[in-house]
Amino acid sequence: MGAAAPSKRLRRPVTATPRPVTAPARLLRHTRSAAGFVVVTALTFLGLLAITFFIGRVIPIDPVLAVVGDRATPAQYEAARVAMGLDRPLAVQFVDYVGDVLRGDLGMSVSTNGPVARDLARVFPATLEMATIGIVIGVLLGVPMGVLAATRQGSWADQFIRVFALLGYSVPAFWLGLVGLAAFYARLGWVAGPGRIDVFYDGLVDQVTGLLLVDSLIGGEPDVFFNALSHIILPATILGFFSLAYIARMTRSFMLDQLSQEYVTTARVKGLPEWRVIWVHAFGPIRVPLITVIGLSYAGLLEGSVMIETVFSWPGIGNYLTTALFNADMNAVLGATLVIGAVFILINKVSDVLYRILDPRSRA
Repeated sequence: MGAAAPSKRLRRPVTATPRPVTAPARLLRHTRSAAGFVVVTALTFLGLLAITFFIGRVIPIDPVLAVVGDRATPAQYEAARVAMGLDRPLAVQFVDYVGDVLRGDLGMSVSTNGPVARDLARVFPATLEMATIGIVIGVLLGVPMGVLAATRQGSWADQFIRVFALLGYSVPAFWLGLVGLAAFYARLGWVAGPGRIDVFYDGLVDQVTGLLLVDSLIGGEPDVFFNALSHIILPATILGFFSLAYIARMTRSFMLDQLSQEYVTTARVKGLPEWRVIWVHAFGPIRVPLITVIGLSYAGLLEGSVMIETVFSWPGIGNYLTTALFNADMNAVLGATLVIGAVFILINKVSDVLYRILDPRSRA
């Protein structure tokens, strides 16, 4: 008989015990994360500066002619061109442009004969106030409507919400604004007309934040507050309608995907209340992608309110940008474009921070 084969002992795999993260290592990790955040933000902003600068050079509008006028002599034209620094190489102009922006100098506006930075500080709060109310309306109505459409898939409620959201994508903003003014202001008299406030109340409240509703409450002027609210409610509701359509549609899509997951079926089999299954188990995982949807919608309202501001004579950045384009005021156009781009960058970075708060997996 042959020799028996040597027996092999089964060894358990040795698992290494993870070392606890020390305070210096944690500090180093957070420092690297913060440094990376700052570097990425700086590079993104530098790219935005480059885009706005070269757009200003590509657009077929002569900034010198906008300053000196059509009747300037060639000598006056050339003197203004040299004074504006347009005779220097393009790379030198870009470096000067970046330095001026970092110092808060966006140039002088031809339309207002004042610094563009001061003009933007004056008009941007009006757009911010209207867009903020619009996104609040869109979130408060769009998220529940999207959840309802997903949980009642195929029902009349689902069909109504889908058609309602489709209208938000299809109806032109200027047409809806004109119809709203004709119906609720001219016909019914439920809201105030164009403008941010009646002339009678203009100047009664000191500007603290630039947000008229907030400043009127700080100044203890309830009449100014309700007058400003009557002016802003219609354009903000129209903006909210457009954001509502997008948010409701995306919420419905996210919820349908989660409701088909096995853990939702398991929660229902266990006998959990339906509201808990929907709002805790199904809605919880979609909070992170929903932040992106809300952030993009908010940024879109801030930069896409040009038509609404034009129809309602709203003194915001959209109206300011339109006036600057008609007057060939390139400093104002580039300054407004730069502010809108910076808002997009800021909202994206805030979304990244919220990701880390709501989703622990992203912290790795």
